[in-house]
Amino acid sequence: MSEQIIVTVSGIDKVGIVARVTTALAQYEVNIEDIKQTLMQGHFVMFLLGNIEKSKYSFKEIKEALTDVGKELGMEIWVQRKEIFDNMHNI
Repeated sequence: MSEQIIVTVSGIDKVGIVARVTTALAQYEVNIEDIKQTLMQGHFVMFLLGNIEKSKYSFKEIKEALTDVGKELGMEIWVQRKEIFDNMHNI
């Protein structure tokens, strides 16, 4: 099973979104392999590719932590395994 995850962040733009999300990823020992973000008419969107291979935390723990960060920021954060994300977009 792939150790890569896709993190999607979406919501109204505000200061500190990238800092808060990447700080949580660092705390959970997730290596950021790629990151893209954009602002569309005040709406912030970020896609992040992370690797959890060296993390001592489970996918579930990481997903729950990021979901909590989303609630704290008032944003939507989705976390998926990359292989599932890829399969969903190959249909």
